[in-house]
Amino acid sequence: MTQLPDRVVGDARTSDFGWNLLTDLTDIGNRMAGSTGERRGAERVVEAFEAAGLRNAGLDEFEIPGWWRGESSLSVSGAVERHHENSHEVIALPGTPSGEVTAPLVDVGDGTDEEFAAAGDALEGAVAMASSRTPESHDRWIHRMEKYVAAAERGAVGFVFRNHIEGALPPTGEIGYHNRPGPIPAVGVSKEVGDRLSRLAGEADVDGAWEGDRPTVSLDVDCRNEPTTSVNAVAEVGPDTEEAVYLTAHVDAHDVSDGANDNGAGSALVAEVGHLLAGVEDDLDTRVRLVTFGSEEIGLWGAYHAAETTPKEDIACVVNLDGACSSRNLRVGTNGFEGMRSTFEAVADAFDAPLTTGETISPHGDQWAFVQEGIPAVMASATSDQSGRGWGHTHADTLDKLDSRDLREVATLVTAAVYRFATGEVEAEHRSRESIRDAIDEGYVEELKTGGRWPYDE
Repeated sequence: MTQLPDRVVGDARTSDFGWNLLTDLTDIGNRMAGSTGERRGAERVVEAFEAAGLRNAGLDEFEIPGWWRGESSLSVSGAVERHHENSHEVIALPGTPSGEVTAPLVDVGDGTDEEFAAAGDALEGAVAMASSRTPESHDRWIHRMEKYVAAAERGAVGFVFRNHIEGALPPTGEIGYHNRPGPIPAVGVSKEVGDRLSRLAGEADVDGAWEGDRPTVSLDVDCRNEPTTSVNAVAEVGPDTEEAVYLTAHVDAHDVSDGANDNGAGSALVAEVGHLLAGVEDDLDTRVRLVTFGSEEIGLWGAYHAAETTPKEDIACVVNLDGACSSRNLRVGTNGFEGMRSTFEAVADAFDAPLTTGETISPHGDQWAFVQEGIPAVMASATSDQSGRGWGHTHADTLDKLDSRDLREVATLVTAAVYRFATGEVEAEHRSRESIRDAIDEGYVEELKTGGRWPYDE
């Protein structure tokens, strides 16, 4: 199997190219989908593509359902009176409608099906609160959108999403996806605020009745849902072949944070790998197309735009980078594409680097827009000791949490893998849409249908 030349490995270990781009992206601040900051981030990526000597660098624009944040507050009345309006305590969740509601609070714990069932009729006309945690005993991650929709379908008039990580501030994240805006107002709160609310809410007894008087919660959410546009930043390296290996990430980030690891680092890595491959461009047998997508955080709109405007047969495979700088320990979600898994395993062996893999077909991440069509696609990220998203989707996803040495290590491994995919025969076979559909876990089928994202006709 083709090995990445030693001189390129040396360049990868000493380069500041990707880290400088990452620094600039985080300094932009708000890169929310459809915002001026998102476009500035994409333009900065294009500048990096051009500086790396890549060709056809530019922006590709498309339409999205935009969302703009206003002020939000949460008040508690009852035995304890509290009012929260500061952004370190409470923030609106993207895709929420504006609205004011006042209702009893019902805590549904981690928001599993069993906990929603236990709440029963108490959710009718109530404000439901669920943790960002997924129990370790659960067989898959439960997305916030599932918890939100479950609350609305059971008659809740408001939704509170509480962080389970102490000190990490309120979590944000899309709840509308392709059904924007959602039906009920929704906010995220910090673990500290959430723990107090949970204590005040009490627990249901064996008959489903609540002990004591539940507190009343008032939510006041101001926001704007309007159509707008987003952009993908694109460039190419290698021969002008019809077929291309895609290396992708998303440049947008939630407006409350700098989006350092999620996903400024992914965008920086795409440019860094392009920079390194430009030095061995003549070795490549297949064109490499580099794309940083817009609007991943609100429903993978940039990835869908690319997948829907590119002939399926022109995409050899996709390597998508998301959250890949929390450590130098690479994790690859293979979605069952064995040839791609084997290539990453060979690279990890060659560099004596740790690697974890997962075979489950996951609809989370830009690679899903390609996987659903049977196109070989993986998501590469990094593992860490943090639970769940850690700092991701909070104010605290900042540059100081990351290490340039981790970025260089991941860049080395990804460059070596993409180099192998683009030299010689790509060991990644396309699959039929039907085979992908039939291999998706039942839980994810439910999630996709709940979020209006199920791509298959029944």
